[in-house]
Amino acid sequence: MPERFNWSRLLAFVIKEFIQLSRDRLTFAMMIGIPLIQLTLFGFAINGDPKHLPTVVVAHEQSSFSRTIVSAMSNSGYFHLLASDTTEAQANAMLQRGEVQFVLTIPADFSRRLLRGERPAVLLEADATDPAATGNAIAAMRQISQSGLARDLTGPLSSLQQGPAPFELRLQPRYNPEGITQYNIVPGLMGVILTMTMIMMTALGITREVERGTMENLLATPVRPLEVMVGKIAPYIVIGYVQVLVILLAAKFIFSVPFVGSLGLLLGCVMLFITANLTVGITISSVARNQTQAMQMTFFFFLPSILLSGFMFPFRGMPGWAQVIGEILPLTHFLRLIRGVMLKGNVAAELWPNVWPLLLFILVVMALGLKRFRRTLD
Repeated sequence: MPERFNWSRLLAFVIKEFIQLSRDRLTFAMMIGIPLIQLTLFGFAINGDPKHLPTVVVAHEQSSFSRTIVSAMSNSGYFHLLASDTTEAQANAMLQRGEVQFVLTIPADFSRRLLRGERPAVLLEADATDPAATGNAIAAMRQISQSGLARDLTGPLSSLQQGPAPFELRLQPRYNPEGITQYNIVPGLMGVILTMTMIMMTALGITREVERGTMENLLATPVRPLEVMVGKIAPYIVIGYVQVLVILLAAKFIFSVPFVGSLGLLLGCVMLFITANLTVGITISSVARNQTQAMQMTFFFFLPSILLSGFMFPFRGMPGWAQVIGEILPLTHFLRLIRGVMLKGNVAAELWPNVWPLLLFILVVMALGLKRFRRTLD
């Protein structure tokens, strides 16, 4: 006859599991930390309505009407005006480098044509590589074109408010004129996939060797910590480039994503990004005591990367503290690099502002990893 269910044995087993969990401090910290991170990021950092987007004005005339338009843009909350005396060449270069989101151009004969009722055109150029970042701001600008000059067009000029808007707003979304989401998502997926696979494979691979005891064989050889790191990284670099090839072929032949820039520059940026992720994986493996901890720490790094890099939500829509954290993450800079090469055709000089942070990240994390490995191998 089977023994009856015993509540005391069940209670003892539950207590034993809690004691075992309390001994694994990293797992316990992940159980508490990951939900808190998700609550913080989704509650405070994620914003689908970005405001205060950097904007420059190319004003070929300085009149009360042009100043009213610029003031209305600033008061809308969607535009953060950096300069109002920029030349067309400077504005185009800033838009190309991703330093600004919008460029407003006011023609030289704007006031004269406005007073004649000829509806002069004002040009608003937008960096549309991420359509989600510009949609609401463009809608606000349309409203400004309808009612922005209401206070100026009074008395004898009140007739200009009747009928269509007193001036025409011409929109020019650049780099992604049709606002196709795949143009933004597919290049970004390259960075997300490389982040997840490179860190996870490296961290799990080295931790597995430690668990099996094969890493101890290195103690009997004159191997140096740097040689261990490079030896572990090299095979995964090849795997990373295979993944990149598959993604590029899918982007070209399945999603029809344009490729405007240099393939050589793209592959160079990929090398930097893969190296940055592999150094993170090696550093994690030097801290984790088993594969479970390595997986947890990988996810702990991957979650902020995907949420704070600008992949899922507009980067400029996040609060300042979240942007500071995002600037530390390699994925943030790689997304700018990959979109800059593929959609904008950026050259090396335009990519440098996002290349040096990756180089600095590699040096810092590799130094930490070498320090941890030296303790292990010595």
